[in-house]
Amino acid sequence: MRISLGLLFLAMNLAAFSQQNGTENLVQYVKPIIGTQRMGHTYPGATAPFGMVQLSPDTDTIPYETNGKYNGDVYKYCAGYQYDDKTIVGFSHTHFSGTGHSDLGDFLIIPTVGDIKLNPGTADNPTSGYRSTFSHNNETAEAGYYKVKLDRYNIDAELTATARVGFHQYTFPKSDNAHIILDLMAGIYNYDDKDVWTFMRVENDTLVTGYRQTNGWGRTRTVYFAMSFSKPIAEYGNENFDKKQAYHGFWGKFDQSKNFPEIAGKRFRAYFNFKTSEGEKIKIKFALSPVSTTNALMNMRAEIPGWDFERVKNDVQNAWQNELQKITIQSQSKEEKENFYTSMYHAFINPITYMDVDGSYKGIDQNVHKADGFTNYTVFSLWDTYRALHPFFNLIQPKRNADMVQSMLAHYDQSAEHMLPVWSHYANENWCMSGYHSVSVLADAIVKGNTTFDAGRALKACITTSSFRRFDGLGYYIDKGYVPCDKTGTSVSTTLEYAYDDWCIAQAAKKLGDTKVYNEYMKRSENYKNVFDPSIGYMRPRYSDGKFREKFDVLSTNDQGFIEGNAWNFSFFVPHDPASLIAMMGGKKKFAQHLDSLFTMELPDKYFAETEDITRDGIIGNYVHGNEPSHHIAYLYNWTDQPWKTQERVRMILKKQYRSAPDGLGGNDDCGQMSAWYIFTTLGFYPVAPGSDQYWLGSPAIDGAVLHLENGKTFTIEVNNQRHRNVYVKKVLLNGQPLNRLYITHSEIMNGGKISFYMSDKHGK
Repeated sequence: MRISLGLLFLAMNLAAFSQQNGTENLVQYVKPIIGTQRMGHTYPGATAPFGMVQLSPDTDTIPYETNGKYNGDVYKYCAGYQYDDKTIVGFSHTHFSGTGHSDLGDFLIIPTVGDIKLNPGTADNPTSGYRSTFSHNNETAEAGYYKVKLDRYNIDAELTATARVGFHQYTFPKSDNAHIILDLMAGIYNYDDKDVWTFMRVENDTLVTGYRQTNGWGRTRTVYFAMSFSKPIAEYGNENFDKKQAYHGFWGKFDQSKNFPEIAGKRFRAYFNFKTSEGEKIKIKFALSPVSTTNALMNMRAEIPGWDFERVKNDVQNAWQNELQKITIQSQSKEEKENFYTSMYHAFINPITYMDVDGSYKGIDQNVHKADGFTNYTVFSLWDTYRALHPFFNLIQPKRNADMVQSMLAHYDQSAEHMLPVWSHYANENWCMSGYHSVSVLADAIVKGNTTFDAGRALKACITTSSFRRFDGLGYYIDKGYVPCDKTGTSVSTTLEYAYDDWCIAQAAKKLGDTKVYNEYMKRSENYKNVFDPSIGYMRPRYSDGKFREKFDVLSTNDQGFIEGNAWNFSFFVPHDPASLIAMMGGKKKFAQHLDSLFTMELPDKYFAETEDITRDGIIGNYVHGNEPSHHIAYLYNWTDQPWKTQERVRMILKKQYRSAPDGLGGNDDCGQMSAWYIFTTLGFYPVAPGSDQYWLGSPAIDGAVLHLENGKTFTIEVNNQRHRNVYVKKVLLNGQPLNRLYITHSEIMNGGKISFYMSDKHGK
């Protein structure tokens, strides 16, 4: 058996790292291929922890629309990669991880040999364009590294990355017609008018710079680049695919299609030609910047000054090892370790660093700013990530989370609407989803004492955000105590989400000693009661005149007043006040029976057929784990007299919804939320209501774990008598003393110590 020097060096490097730090090589358990099929929408390429560059293969170029109508097949390509596909179009530098909507896919590169073809071709006829067939047998995906053989060209493609620079290494056959194609039209969720303007400039025989501006999910998104080749370009050219323009100026005096140093337009693809010997490697460093091509080149020189691919690969994998070892688990199951550390990997991809090495970034006002004393981040999928991902950061990545809060406050300062982010990326607010859940992230940090930012200023930003009457029915909510269904199609879920967010503001105010604000927002937080119909026992849409909507289906996800969910699931969305919800629903016994029915009933496909984000894969009974509004529900048994059912349910969900396979996620990972739920639940506790300092107990699914906290302390999770069937918790000790409650607090973890679970195959009170 032959072992490449590169792989041997990597193994030695990681072994030395692990030995030095006293930990196992955890990178080996990361499987980026998990979630690349069906609903997972992750990507298997190369990225650094929280890196701006996500360099990954794209397997098709499905258009967003066909004949002027939405093309439903495009949904499969939210992350650009589908495991079932047989061809690779190329490798682009920006991706979303596990989102249910998409954008990005910037700057696609593919190496080729033979005749130049400057269109991607089709999956059915790949030789009609530049794409290549590939096999998973010749594909390697690791944290920070990706490799695949492009069968059509007999080229080995390898990718790695730093925070701001993608590093390509292509091993060519002997050829007088070797090419690197740079597709400046390619994108995810693409359509003809998405490219607003693109510019490319050949600076010299190894350096190319430029930018791309697009109008999509982010409507004013501009990304700058600098691309450096390890070998001089022999010649270069491009093909312009712009629609006919009425006026071109006086550029017609040049032949701009070949060896012309600058090109600009809406839609063009470029090529760079080389002659290669057998086995010759051509390397490319591709740096990004939100500010300028000068800064992109600065980022490149700072992060990858040389051409040592193996060193960069090893450095990024060591960086991943540093992040992964923040939690070390004990488990006899290799698959369990793969699930856990892949979840850690997914959790540490987003949000992304969004500033140059000198701190410069483009703000929401489209002006250039400099982050002063913090790292600026973007990609805030807050409807998803406030639930578990940001609480997980408060526990394991508190410095980063505080910087994310600073980034949200910078967004607020620059916002024309004077609002904190709702769903933001790349200097754009895309206004996706409902609620104003950035206040949950800010409040959770304030309540847990993670305030390297100005907490008073943060509270003011929360209050201002919650008072912007023009946002998504908020004026009606303030006046009536609910959002009327004749004013918006998601009236009930929006009311529920506003009520929770208001409770978060109240908790932050309480922590900061502002009694007036606390009382006002605690009252607002009870608005969930205004959409509860006691005659049917569910949350229900109400008209402006106060009457409940007559035609109503508690099972349907379509046009029933809820966003991506039905009344069965959303009626449980009162995470800040479960005790009152239980009383409204008939008391503990009846509520527990209602929960039982959620998990055991059958939900026919017709009830979610029109909701893209919900598929059969993510459903257990009528419980929709594949979409975020249900993520706290299994823990609600802890407020009844049957807390052992929380233990049963969470262990069952872990088993059914997470597997070490390409289709191993039951729903979109949504920038790490699905993974953060898995991490918390596997450890044995979960933040039911972020904004509280409490983590509610479940059933740990591993043999033990150690949390290596940022303050230098450790928190040990000891699991005694762990067996597959032993899902019940017989007793819990905290630092050797009985824990006679069903939650632990944030400070109890952060102070260090040990929690001991004693497991059994029989439940008890």
